[in-house]
Amino acid sequence: MNLGKYSFGVGDRFGHQARAQLAAFQKAGDAGVEITPVWNKSDREHRIIGTQPPDVRREADEAVRSCGWGEAYFVDADHVGLKNVDGFVNASDFFTLDVADFIGETAEEAGIRAFVDSQAGRIGDLLIPGLDEPIRVTRDLLRETAGKYLFAVRQAGRTYRHILEKKSSSDFITEVSMDETDSAQTPVELLFILAMIAREKIPVATLAPKFTGRFNKGVEYVGDPDRFEKEFDADLAVIRFAVREFGLPSGLKLSVHSGSDKFAIYGPIRKALKKHDAGVHIKTAGTTWLEELIGLAEAGRDGLSLAREIYTSAFHRFEELAKPYATVIDIDSSRLPDPSDLEAWDGKRFAATLRHDPSNPHYNPHFRQLLHVGFKVAAEMNGRYLQALRDHETVIARNVTGNIYERHMKRLFL
Repeated sequence: MNLGKYSFGVGDRFGHQARAQLAAFQKAGDAGVEITPVWNKSDREHRIIGTQPPDVRREADEAVRSCGWGEAYFVDADHVGLKNVDGFVNASDFFTLDVADFIGETAEEAGIRAFVDSQAGRIGDLLIPGLDEPIRVTRDLLRETAGKYLFAVRQAGRTYRHILEKKSSSDFITEVSMDETDSAQTPVELLFILAMIAREKIPVATLAPKFTGRFNKGVEYVGDPDRFEKEFDADLAVIRFAVREFGLPSGLKLSVHSGSDKFAIYGPIRKALKKHDAGVHIKTAGTTWLEELIGLAEAGRDGLSLAREIYTSAFHRFEELAKPYATVIDIDSSRLPDPSDLEAWDGKRFAATLRHDPSNPHYNPHFRQLLHVGFKVAAEMNGRYLQALRDHETVIARNVTGNIYERHMKRLFL
């Protein structure tokens, strides 16, 4: 399977926007850039919404047929492991193997020693084309890296082989994800993580490391874009070197699990991709759900009323909704508007407060983050929310397509 040079993950929590999402990929194609769509949905989201992995496959297939999409597309089992992958096997052809929880668990001494011995020929000053300075490799560095990551990579290998056995075919895309952890992986750690992946014989297509900075849900990158650019550039050089040295797939590329809307680093990513003639996979996740709310607000009347109702409930359930996402949100509750204030808002004001446009004086990132994690409220509405999506499909679709194409794809690739 060929993921293509550029691929883009889109989440669709309620399963109604696949055609609107695909329209953005078609617009990019018309503009001269081929981007492969990947629909992703995690086990946690399925459980909250009450859906199953086959629902995502069905939605994607129907959108592809109705839109006449003739290129590759994929359905991603997002952030899976041995405990939950079985339900995704039949419906998915892309698997994000999340091993972040296993980082730091130590493999047995014999395994660590074997890995160190396998890389002993690299001890010394290792020259990697594209890096300003050689990497100083020592036996202690190899031991430390293996002690931190070998167990996690082996877990990825076990999950990969389990999927392979269940599907009886290697015709699927494999990503290894290490992004949901406390500290970023350095370029030298990334190099030897890739060596471990090669030893596990995982045909990895994309690797999602943890980058420096904070990737909060639905809002701007918090960190130094210049530092990110240097790190991303170095990682691309390491990947190119590792492909040749370890026999990894030639199309291997970085995956950026952005948490949506990290516009400050899109320029640095674009610059580095051009410099290295490299590809990338971007996973945007839940921004589509927010575009649905924006569309409902702009529709006015019953749509606006429902959007207000969802915010009011989310406001009063703040602790419950925020707790599972504590590491990826930063909400100052004192800056959340009181639900009574929304009664004076028209749809334009609600949309302006929610839409990620810092130039608008009404934009409120705290309001946006709360609603980003508040999709559980809509899931509990016993079909009322889904009916509203059908009733206001046109205005919602316009927002969904415009957000993906104008704010993401154009900034990244055009």
